[in-house]
Amino acid sequence: MKQDLRSFVDLFDKTYPGGVIRITDTVGLELDLQAIALEFERRRRFPILLFENVRGHTIPVISNVTASRRALAFALGVEEARMPVEYASRLKEYIKPVVMPDPPFRHTILTGAQVDLSKLPIPTYFPGDGGPYLTAALTVAKDPDTGVETEGYHRFQVKGPQKMGVSLHSRRRMFEYQRRAEARGKNLECAIVLGVHPAIAMGSLAYPPPEISKFEVVGGLFREPMQIARCESIDLMVPAWGEIVIEGEILAGVREKEGPFGEFTGYMARRSTEHVFIAKAILMRERPWYQSISSGRVPDHILPLGVLREVEIRNALSRVIPNVKAVHVPTSGCAAFTAFVSIRQTRPGEAKHAIPVVLGVDHYLKFVVIVDDDVDVFDESDVLWALATRVQADRDLVVISGSLGAILDPSASEQGLTAKIGIDATKPFGQPFAEKLLMTPEKTAWARDLVERLGM
Repeated sequence: MKQDLRSFVDLFDKTYPGGVIRITDTVGLELDLQAIALEFERRRRFPILLFENVRGHTIPVISNVTASRRALAFALGVEEARMPVEYASRLKEYIKPVVMPDPPFRHTILTGAQVDLSKLPIPTYFPGDGGPYLTAALTVAKDPDTGVETEGYHRFQVKGPQKMGVSLHSRRRMFEYQRRAEARGKNLECAIVLGVHPAIAMGSLAYPPPEISKFEVVGGLFREPMQIARCESIDLMVPAWGEIVIEGEILAGVREKEGPFGEFTGYMARRSTEHVFIAKAILMRERPWYQSISSGRVPDHILPLGVLREVEIRNALSRVIPNVKAVHVPTSGCAAFTAFVSIRQTRPGEAKHAIPVVLGVDHYLKFVVIVDDDVDVFDESDVLWALATRVQADRDLVVISGSLGAILDPSASEQGLTAKIGIDATKPFGQPFAEKLLMTPEKTAWARDLVERLGM
């Protein structure tokens, strides 16, 4: 499999005509890209967008790369319906990376006074944002204790030619690496990679054991060794096919205000870890692409994490319940707070047993609906129908108070505590229940063909 973004976009465009839209109109960096992404979302269309003419820059901007399930499935080389199961399986297949001695991103190397972030087309996304932001900043760093490298996405606010604020907001590996380095009085060397194959993005969101590098996880997704390459000014390896690499370090003992920023919740977020990054070098491919991820609730920002949560929920439930049909973490719930799960019950109480299991998978989750296997969890209208016709509030609600939640959830307490609810929207097990109206498969297929021939 080719591991670069350009090859992916080219093949996706050939396979799905209209799946890539090249915008030749001149666009500005102040809100334009976000406004266009929001308009496509309003129309429920999620093509990859290539902005070829960015005012004041010769570098084009690519966005919406991970905005559709179709694109994520294509990144794994599987059909869309098989993507969650295949993703779950490959996340456990670790393959060690290989080093590429002469990566394409070494075509242009800027160091010293040449390092100037304003040379890159870095957008401002929403009114009220603290400034221009790198949103597709795949950040790579090394565990100061073990040397294991990790990669993950963090937001970077441009503050000067070589200075950015960064929020290590997930408080997971990158936050811990920085904490350990800072405890020793050392800065944390890290590299920001812009413009990567979606499979690399998908692998970077996973949570393997601490001794496993996420490069090995990505190899499992590719089903071949991930190609990595050495940085120029710091001792790190990064994805070899990245379009742009910014090398630098997060300063120890330094904190500065960062933000606000339009976050995945659909609200302006002012919370930040307030770390400071200093750039030492910028490396670029020939005629590089700058990758942007639109902010807020748009799928390009939240869908990949929602799909990963679906995988984790399925894996957790499958260990305790035998017949899990499907899991959906919808973007309407910010791809974080809501989960719909369909199961085929084999004994009384399985649906209610599933609720705390799902809620325990990720502390962000706070609203879980369990439905029967005749309900399509990817059709929110079908889930709402099940809620309307199969739920009795005094019987089917499970409420948990004072639980750990997402600190960016505006409804949570200052400490990030939240109440959580689970709803058993399944039919009472083993009891007579009204029969769901269904059309015969033959007539459904006939009607579908007719409507397609009518061009509807």
